[in-house]
Amino acid sequence: MTTLLVIAKQPLPGRVKTRLTPPFTPAEAAFLAEAALADTLMAAARVPADRHVLVLDGEPGPWLPPGFVVVPQAKGGLDVRLAAAFAACDGPALLIGMDTPQITPELLAPALRGDGHDAWFGPAADGGFWALGLAVPDPALLLGVPMSRPDTGAVQYDRLRAAGLRIGTLSVLRDVDTAEDARRVAASAPGTRFATLYRELTTAGARAGTGMQPGAGPRAGAGMRRGAGTSASTAPGTSTAPGAVA
Repeated sequence: MTTLLVIAKQPLPGRVKTRLTPPFTPAEAAFLAEAALADTLMAAARVPADRHVLVLDGEPGPWLPPGFVVVPQAKGGLDVRLAAAFAACDGPALLIGMDTPQITPELLAPALRGDGHDAWFGPAADGGFWALGLAVPDPALLLGVPMSRPDTGAVQYDRLRAAGLRIGTLSVLRDVDTAEDARRVAASAPGTRFATLYRELTTAGARAGTGMQPGAGPRAGAGMRRGAGTSASTAPGTSTAPGAVA
């Protein structure tokens, strides 16, 4: 049974995309995170798999498309949470994060085709990784890998190679972490709802005060290619749950 996993956290102001603030407000950063998550889920939903699973820190919202099973993230560090997500799979699995709204079904599909590879690795431009696929999910391949460091991707790749796995490589993608990342990703995928919202938030006049309030509905709802608009919610607090995989 093949499984496509998306690991994410509920897009709440002050808990997601904090490195976008400034120049964006916490509410705007949350709307951008929600748009990125919605793009990711819509692309993932179109990839052939027996199961589509959202491994979520928080509660699902209107951004969740049909066809996904929602399960809570395990407790612990990011390596523990990723390992637990794979441990719950029976058969080949591909795991992605929520920080790459530029993904397409065509980009992901090779990792679940069963073409003889034991693993698939999607390197991120910042040194991490945005996708990891395992033909035989083994939590030990992730446990102990240092996360959120410039060498995370290299360490994870070396772990796969040391296990003797035949590794396929996906395209290098840029995670949305900073305002510059957001600009580049929006430019590279102009048809996404993430890019649509980014353009609205950065137009002249919008930066003077958008008036967007979480839960009030999107200003960028019209013309979005992949579904209805965003509606981030308000909540205090912080979280260490991942957006990108690592």
